[in-house]
Amino acid sequence: MHFDLPDLRLFIHVAEATSLTGGARRASLSAAAASMRIKALEGQLGSRLLYRGSQGVELTPAGQRLLSQARVIMRQVDHLKSEFTEYGDGAAGHLRIFANTTAVTEFMPEVLAVFLAERPGVTVDLQERLTRDIVRGVLDGSTDLGIVAGAVTATGLEVLPFSQDRLVVGVPLGHPLAERDKLSFKETLDYPHIGMHDGSTLLSFLRDQVEALGSDLPLRIQVFGFEAACRMIEAGVGIGIIPESAALRHQRTMQLRVVELDESWAERERSVVVREREALPGCGQALVDALMAYGITV
Repeated sequence: MHFDLPDLRLFIHVAEATSLTGGARRASLSAAAASMRIKALEGQLGSRLLYRGSQGVELTPAGQRLLSQARVIMRQVDHLKSEFTEYGDGAAGHLRIFANTTAVTEFMPEVLAVFLAERPGVTVDLQERLTRDIVRGVLDGSTDLGIVAGAVTATGLEVLPFSQDRLVVGVPLGHPLAERDKLSFKETLDYPHIGMHDGSTLLSFLRDQVEALGSDLPLRIQVFGFEAACRMIEAGVGIGIIPESAALRHQRTMQLRVVELDESWAERERSVVVREREALPGCGQALVDALMAYGITV
């Protein structure tokens, strides 16, 4: 059985676009030519890969299996190419990173600013994802590496801890909880909360903790980013569970109180998650090293 790499890449484009036309456009092909290539691929495999409908295409079970393997193959091909360019030392290449809310908004901009300034030939696609989607993305090859907080239980991954992340309670000055030194999560549920946007890793995590208590999270408003959350807290709209690093940074310019969250899960280990560190392209290994160095300084 013979596979053409351009056909595998085309299949990935079509699957991600959920459209033959969209996938063909990404591959710089006509829709008719793309359709013929996909049909030829189905003929080689003896399996239907796509359900075609008026609203686009949907992967069959066989298509799902092929997508997972095709992503792994194409990423390895891309990595191989980068290793044999004149910039094989990590000065060139492309990385896709799935990361949690804190990473995307708090420390990755700082890390990437230095990393990319030193490597003008490297490009990065940084996407905020839920922890389960980060782990799944690393496993199925749809991302080069992931950044998570908390335990990772999936097998077949390398988990590389690099720093600690503590959650705290941000409260307005003069609030009934502002004089407390520490609070349980359950105590905070008696007051309106400022929460992150839907799709945020932190909001998803807190909802899991609320569910374990058999309660509800009293969200009054949802925002994008910890700066917006701190501004809402300062204005007296509500209280919020936020990373300590963000709370202390914004406390320097805002009127708010930071209270310890007295829960075992409030202290979380940040980790880089990869399938195999040594299999990353040179720029990927360099970024892991940069994150490890960042963890030493914070």
